[in-house]
Amino acid sequence: MAEAHQAVGFRPSLTSDGAEVELSAPVLQEIYLSGLRSWKRHLSRFWNDFLTGVFPASPLSWLFLFSAIQLAWFLQLDPSLGLMEKIKELLPDWGGQHHRLRGVLAAALFASCLWGALIFTLHVALRLLLSYHGWLLEPHGAMSSPTKTWLALVRIFSGRKTMLFSYQRSLPRQPVPSVQDTVRKYLESVRPILSDEDFDWTSALAQEFLRLQASLLQWYLQLKSWWASNYVSDWWEEFVYLRSRRSLMVNSNYYMMDFLYVTPTPVQAARAGNAVHALLLYRHRLNRQEILPTLLMGMRPLCSAQYEKIFNTTRIPGVQKDHIRHLRDSRHVAVFHRGRFFRVGTHSQSGLLSPRALEQQFQRILDDPSPACPQEEHLAALTAAPRDVWAQVRSSLKIQAKDALEAVEGAAFFVSLDSEPAGLTREDPAASLDAYARALLAGRGHDRWFDKSFNLIVFSNGKLGLSVEHSWADCPISGHMWEFTLATECFQLGYSADGHCKGHPEPLLPQPQRLHWDLPEKIRLSISLALRGAKTLSGNIDCHVFPFSHFGKSFIKRCHLSSDSFIQVALQLAHFRDRGEFCLTYESTMTRLFLEGRTETVRSCTREACNFVRAMEDKEKTEPQRRALFRLAVEKHQALLKAAMSGQGVDRHLFALYIVSQFLHLRSPFLDQVHSEQWQLATSQIPVQQIHLFDVHNYPDYVSSGGGFGPADDHGYGVSYIFMGDDTITFHISSKKSSTKTDSHRLGQHIEDALLDVASLFQEGQRPKPRCRGLQEEDSGHRGGSLPCHRRGSGAPTKSTNF
Repeated sequence: MAEAHQAVGFRPSLTSDGAEVELSAPVLQEIYLSGLRSWKRHLSRFWNDFLTGVFPASPLSWLFLFSAIQLAWFLQLDPSLGLMEKIKELLPDWGGQHHRLRGVLAAALFASCLWGALIFTLHVALRLLLSYHGWLLEPHGAMSSPTKTWLALVRIFSGRKTMLFSYQRSLPRQPVPSVQDTVRKYLESVRPILSDEDFDWTSALAQEFLRLQASLLQWYLQLKSWWASNYVSDWWEEFVYLRSRRSLMVNSNYYMMDFLYVTPTPVQAARAGNAVHALLLYRHRLNRQEILPTLLMGMRPLCSAQYEKIFNTTRIPGVQKDHIRHLRDSRHVAVFHRGRFFRVGTHSQSGLLSPRALEQQFQRILDDPSPACPQEEHLAALTAAPRDVWAQVRSSLKIQAKDALEAVEGAAFFVSLDSEPAGLTREDPAASLDAYARALLAGRGHDRWFDKSFNLIVFSNGKLGLSVEHSWADCPISGHMWEFTLATECFQLGYSADGHCKGHPEPLLPQPQRLHWDLPEKIRLSISLALRGAKTLSGNIDCHVFPFSHFGKSFIKRCHLSSDSFIQVALQLAHFRDRGEFCLTYESTMTRLFLEGRTETVRSCTREACNFVRAMEDKEKTEPQRRALFRLAVEKHQALLKAAMSGQGVDRHLFALYIVSQFLHLRSPFLDQVHSEQWQLATSQIPVQQIHLFDVHNYPDYVSSGGGFGPADDHGYGVSYIFMGDDTITFHISSKKSSTKTDSHRLGQHIEDALLDVASLFQEGQRPKPRCRGLQEEDSGHRGGSLPCHRRGSGAPTKSTNF
């Protein structure tokens, strides 16, 4: 989502003040360290790796094999064909009375070797099977005989009981594309937006690059792909995220919204209690690997590595480079309310606190009349400051307020109890949604701890939201967690008739611990400067959120078109009408088909899309002509999307080549040109991954309304969208108020018109009418009563509530 902004700002050889920072480490040493980090990660999760290392077998399968060998030996059969006798000869002779023991040890060693060989064979077979991507390139709804055979073999070799990390050791590594193909695809992507003269110049730079530097840089990438887990992901995390010196707020973080039309309870403390309890239930399932691995199209597992850092994680600022600190466990959350910080324990001796007990603790904080200390109220603005500035201040803060800082950074996550309401209101629905988005993305600049992996924000009217730091993982990971949280706190845990959490308070619980900060004058001045910068940045963001209810995913499917491609081509039409020109368009897609894969860019502004847009603006074109051009544009986008997902994209390969060139101090005008490009339209779809948790047909209001991010360019837009049920698409648009070229509301109107115009091509020129309620018809407030009692969580919490 927000990665487009970070990718644009990526400059590995410059600090925030423009001073040169040499990447002096030899490239071979850097490749060696990348591989070393991969192996350290494997060693740090030994138990997970042991369980996944024997997948699709299990530790009990060894015992079964050993018992079978012993039984055969008892029946005077030798399944080892004499190998066990040779093993016995190699074992020490402990005397006649230990002859049987030698036999048992020989059988155990033979069983272990045979078991290991079988597991290795299964791993190799499964990895080879998962390297097949032919199914991805087939038309939607059609499956060839080879793909059917492949699917059957995958199911056979995958075993029955899968855990979250079961497939990790069987996932193939991300391939390094052909440099010639990458350059060709790049030139094809920029052709629609360049003049003939500029394109000829860029082509000449590309040919020079292929002739002089490409083969050497490609060789180093091939070497890294053989040694490290992934040839690009660790560099992407380091150089795009951790070395960025910009503020995290707006530039790097993104937000996720609550239910759009309903709020299960208006009681702030109760909503916080259920939400925190649900999040910690998710963490418990995560630790026990009870979360099932995501299967693309129900058949192909995706990499689960990013799940490891959801909780107990903080991005620690550094002068030149940040680092991610992840703790194995944390039994408290940090809470912010009216300028004060608290430490709230989440567990007692009997296990996780109940939702009602957590509500009690949050209510104690809300009722606490004590004022904030001087500058404490604005302390968190430091996390929104440029990273090198915050790093210098934090070194002093770590000395002056070590315990308080550790309580915040060592928390499972950060909770902000806001004093203002948020969400959709009847009085001004459009403005209220826009304000809701701004509050989640930036807040007031000093009420979020942007370093934490995520902030849970609970507004005074019970509305929820997330603000997520981007470096540790991508949106589908936090989205998966958020779907579980909303479904669990609303449907499973539920609320009593008066809006409180179910259960009984625990009056003997100790009071939440107030954190105290000893802030010297020097730090207070830094806080004031950081607050000023944060307010300027947050005040400059223009957010617009609107649900498009004329049609949704079901209509697009009836047209036999890809939902995502439909929206992407329509966005090209909307942006052209807004700006009068085409621009580079960034759409994020995942590469989690590969081990430790993260994202790739789909360059959605294609020649086919431009031809369609021109046809829509040409009154002489007929509807059949426009419809044919639209289908061509959709097919082209689908081809680009599938290529990116299968590791044959453009931008990550060019990025990695650029990094190697920097290590080698080998200047390439072509790569410099590539990485100076501006993405004036950055887009992303928020996937709904656990549709089984929601009843979207009978209760379409009870679905997350997605989230958004800041624009990638000062004169550009950030656009995200989510398909809510079958008949609604919610859009989140952002831009900078300081730009005279952009207006989020104006683009929103163009998007709505573009979607209707495109849909009319498939309805004999008739624009679709709204199938769902529009914003003007919505209400706000407590709507928990609209769910049947069994959907409101009348059942008792599961046994995993206490641990």
